[in-house]
Amino acid sequence: MSSEAHDFAIAPLKQFMKESIHLVKKCTKPDRKEFTAIARATGVGFLIMGFVGFFVKLIHIPINNILVGQ
Repeated sequence: MSSEAHDFAIAPLKQFMKESIHLVKKCTKPDRKEFTAIARATGVGFLIMGFVGFFVKLIHIPINNILVGQ
């Protein structure tokens, strides 16, 4: 029974911890150029999503007024 519990619960946790430690050791802090590129891409994504939301809302308001009939 103890061996089954070890194989079922403890072994996967040990493997997960081993892989997690390996990942953290491999991770590096981005340099200034890489950080700037990531920040720029994120900013562009925010702008695009903002414009999409704005235009959806811009189109939705007249259609809603037609359907509701204010």
